[in-house]
Amino acid sequence: MWTYFTSLNKACAKDFYPLPCLGCLVDGSAGHDVFDFMDAFRGYHQIRMTPEDEEKTALNTEYELYCWKVMPFGLKNVGATY
Repeated sequence: MWTYFTSLNKACAKDFYPLPCLGCLVDGSAGHDVFDFMDAFRGYHQIRMTPEDEEKTALNTEYELYCWKVMPFGLKNVGATY
């Protein structure tokens, strides 16, 4: 099941957090012995929504109304938050 957040995304201002250039990341890691990598596969759906924003992500079905408690795909600022 897919929820379209088009209207919500239009109403929200875009957060702008540019990623650093790859060269800067490589240069910054030079000389270190240990590197840590985030587990993006398991970590993505673990970012909690704030309670006041849960109802903004409501999904209405024939029988129930559901609200996301963790950040779903499709929201405009998910990338900046993640």
